Amino acid sequence: MFRHRGTAPVPLLALQLAVAPAVPALWAGAWVPVLAGLGLRAWGVGHLGARSRTRGASDWSLVDSGPFSRMRNPLYLGNGLIWLGVGLASSPAWAVGWALFLAVHYTLVVAWEEAHLVEVLGAPYVDYLSRVPRWLPGGTGRPGGAWALGEVVRGERSTWLAAALVMGALWIRGMGLGVS
Repeated sequence: MFRHRGTAPVPLLALQLAVAPAVPALWAGAWVPVLAGLGLRAWGVGHLGARSRTRGASDWSLVDSGPFSRMRNPLYLGNGLIWLGVGLASSPAWAVGWALFLAVHYTLVVAWEEAHLVEVLGAPYVDYLSRVPRWLPGGTGRPGGAWALGEVVRGERSTWLAAALVMGALWIRGMGLGVS
């Protein structure tokens, strides 16, 4: 059985850091998808709460408010935007590489999660699958659902720190090599 552990990008990131430092001319544009991804994740984690960082069966329940009323995987889409920006900091080719890698990775993750949630949650989740698209916004939306800033701060500190460290490492590496 496939289990997502969140470490899949590490080898690709190590390769990018080793061979492709940030290009100053691309730097500002690279931050656009990074910040969009962080914002989408913050919106999602504010609705999902601490469960966004767990994998235990007791932690699974249907959340269909906020971004989860528009698409089923806003956190993964947010991650994709972040990594797209990381790639773009080096070159458009790296951005495409990240997009392809994550498309395969998250397709596998989501296939496992959806099968698991159908087993655990049953008919309500099957209904959710039928009315909310997997990746791109387009669901019917649902009013309500609480968004909690405290959950975002607790749940996303490590994501914010990782994004800043990765982008900073690329920048420092690029400046150290005199890339222009």
